[in-house]
Amino acid sequence: MKDAPDGVTEELDRLLASGLDRSTRLGQDHRDLWDALSLASGGGKRFRPGLAVATHDALGGSSSDSVDRVGAALELLHTAFVVHDDVIDGDDVRRGRPNVSGTFAAAARDAGADQPAARHYGEAAGILAGDLALVSAVRLVARCQAPAALVDELLDLLEDTVHATASGELADVRLGLHLSGHPVTLDEALRVAEQKTAVYSFQLPLQAGAILAGAPADVTAALARLGRLVGIGFQLLDDLLGVFGNETRTGKSALTDLREGKHTALLAHARTTAAWPDLQGLVGDPDLDHHDAGRARALLEDCGARDAVQEVADRHLEEALAAAARKPIPAALARVLTDLVRDIRDTAVLALDDPRTVRSVDASTSSPAVAPPDAAAEPAQFADASRAGAR
Repeated sequence: MKDAPDGVTEELDRLLASGLDRSTRLGQDHRDLWDALSLASGGGKRFRPGLAVATHDALGGSSSDSVDRVGAALELLHTAFVVHDDVIDGDDVRRGRPNVSGTFAAAARDAGADQPAARHYGEAAGILAGDLALVSAVRLVARCQAPAALVDELLDLLEDTVHATASGELADVRLGLHLSGHPVTLDEALRVAEQKTAVYSFQLPLQAGAILAGAPADVTAALARLGRLVGIGFQLLDDLLGVFGNETRTGKSALTDLREGKHTALLAHARTTAAWPDLQGLVGDPDLDHHDAGRARALLEDCGARDAVQEVADRHLEEALAAAARKPIPAALARVLTDLVRDIRDTAVLALDDPRTVRSVDASTSSPAVAPPDAAAEPAQFADASRAGAR
């Protein structure tokens, strides 16, 4: 697995440093927000910039400076989505430490605020920090120094992505609140996976890299479909990890999704089976313990939900591999995509206690050009990937 491209890291560091200059003029509140945003954008695999750069390079692109700036923008967009997602979900912790909202809420409590006031302050900070990341991402794309026509195309792509992701996020909240008047269907779960994970974690970096490489329109269009297939497959496997994953490998609790009653394809399938009356009393219980979680997992396996989701995930990834092997995708880019799918599958195989039908690509194939989003840290995305997952 390759680390984040050095050029992307340099661009991101430069942007974050420039924010401190603004703090000199704008005062401590801006400094606090910017420090929290800088911390939130640090670490991680920086998968999305890596995928954009790998795509650009595989297509013979020569706009290295521009793709580095756009890659940094993708990372800031990811940060914006993650920070806002935490506010929406009411989470104060990410990756085992206080997130932006949690940091500001703790500061308010230390200053003597009661719990409701501290939460309000933390949520306000999360919204504002995410906004700063979002506008900074747009600015980086607008000033990436590519030809004007390509910048316009990139900005259109970025705008479409934000609209799709916002729609997917709201749909996810709506489904979670049971506002649709009917049980969540598999098609609805897949649609949310597409809009919340596939569009911004896969389609966007693939297409952005292609645009900056000057790829033909048919290649860019083909990458949209490929990104959708890979992204949905990834999110479905991440849903399995959220319930059946080995906690020592994923780094996250295998109770959270069950306690939340997260509306994934797993539960959508289970609702159509005779096991649902028994499952319904378990999932969504905030006090679910390990014993009852084991019962829930057994029911999900016995009713066929686990195998069904693995099958749908594998079908999406197989379709992506088949599409990557056909025109107009050139051979060099097909290798990037094949390695990406292999790494997604291998990650799932290693993290699932019983990998079963998840296929692993032969370990003798070449090492991946880019590592996928960290399933342990991103709910699409991937708690973060899914914008989380996988944001």
